[in-house]
Amino acid sequence: MATFPIDTAKFTGIICAVPPSPRVANRETGQLKIDRTTGKTMYQVGLCLMSGASADVVNVSVPGEPAGVQLGMPVHVRDLVAMPWENDGRHGIAFRAEEIRPLSAPAAAKGGGQ
Repeated sequence: MATFPIDTAKFTGIICAVPPSPRVANRETGQLKIDRTTGKTMYQVGLCLMSGASADVVNVSVPGEPAGVQLGMPVHVRDLVAMPWENDGRHGIAFRAEEIRPLSAPAAAKGGGQ
């Protein structure tokens, strides 16, 4: 699946519009969606992306629970990408980030000398 990176530095603000909640893979059983790479439960967060006089709310998936992220809180989003999808005649754009944290929180330690 093609992914398109989004430069979050271009936004004038990013606010949590819908608090984090676990993503459900199977509604009948309640089984949660698990990230294949990390093995962590996937969470969904509604983010208000502000740019000048416009704003859009998008649902963003992230592996692991975004600790400390609450409604109305400014957040930092790391490695945000857009992924077009199509399934049974339906289509759209899914958003995913590697990390969502409160703007005032310290950055996570990065490995590999980045």
